Amino acid sequence: MEGEINNYIKVWFIVILSLCYSYTIGKFVPKGIPRLLAIIPIVYLFLLLPLNLHSMHLGGMFAFFIAWLGNFKLLLFALGKGPLSDPSITFKRFIAVASLPIKIQQNYPSSKLHTNGQNKSNPLENGQIKQNPEAKKSEKGHKSFGNYAIKVLLLAILIKVYDYSCYMHPKLVLILYCIHIYFCLELILAMVATMARAIFGFELESQFNDPHLSTSLQDFWGRRWNIMVSSILRPTVYEPFRHLTAPLIGREWAALPAVFCTFLVSGLMHELIFYYLGRVKPTWEITWFFILHGVCLTIEIGLKKTGTGKFRLHRLLSGPLTLGFLISTAFWLFFPQLLRCNFDERAFEEYAEIGAFVKDFTRALTSKTFDASRGLSLLYNK
Repeated sequence: MEGEINNYIKVWFIVILSLCYSYTIGKFVPKGIPRLLAIIPIVYLFLLLPLNLHSMHLGGMFAFFIAWLGNFKLLLFALGKGPLSDPSITFKRFIAVASLPIKIQQNYPSSKLHTNGQNKSNPLENGQIKQNPEAKKSEKGHKSFGNYAIKVLLLAILIKVYDYSCYMHPKLVLILYCIHIYFCLELILAMVATMARAIFGFELESQFNDPHLSTSLQDFWGRRWNIMVSSILRPTVYEPFRHLTAPLIGREWAALPAVFCTFLVSGLMHELIFYYLGRVKPTWEITWFFILHGVCLTIEIGLKKTGTGKFRLHRLLSGPLTLGFLISTAFWLFFPQLLRCNFDERAFEEYAEIGAFVKDFTRALTSKTFDASRGLSLLYNK
């Protein structure tokens, strides 16, 4: 564990140096092809760095933060787009936004929602991959401390329940894995966001929005699950593909192939993350999982556009159907690849190692404190 932590510190040091270079490049190299050529070596380096880490949690999160989100942000930056392209962005904000899965919350005045007297198109009406409403107040965008405390407690109970997994039906164990992954992702991203707010003073958008309350695939993928990914896939994949296909089939219907291509790219990036985790040859089940959901979401949006989707099921029915489809397809295509990485065994081993590391650290700290206090006591008595 100690060796993995040392490697973790080293790769983050390299990331910071690389982002210093990228920030400097942005000041002197014009956007477009020149800046893209200057940034490409950093993108390649960010794809290699996760290979230095082997743990499920540290390695997986680093790959997600840097190899996926960080690279996509840098590619947008090279083209003069995305959250890093603001000419007034400070060095501190550039480093934080580029390296962490955060989106700084901005409250736009109503006058900015209009262009030439016309309202901008509403993503909800055009089938776009939706993001969290930016105009919401920050206190509405984040869950309470109690909410996260309950999830930490439930996660701890869940880990203990795995001791009795041999007495459970395999499908029930997979359902517990679904809950486990959700809790881990939300808690880790919440901790990162909390540290970013405390250190940099940013007001950030929430990463999750109660995905268990989803009433449709569009609701789940666009507004509730891992909102940071949706917000970065939109300018890097969705909008360019929609722009390319709009002259052929019209802007409104161009949203459909753009949504499908977005899910295809998401599937390929998940395959990359899973390769970092398991270092095994991909079977492409993860990609097929996202292709399936991309097709189903495209059909859902198409039905809404044609008007045949005016008849809506009550949320008490559409909610369970949505979650049932998500879980059943995850059982079929998502979890087999995750289990090939020995997700469960390695995760529990890491929990044990973390517990032992914390225990040893606490014991050493207590011993040094005791020795120091004893020394002061002897000095005082003299």
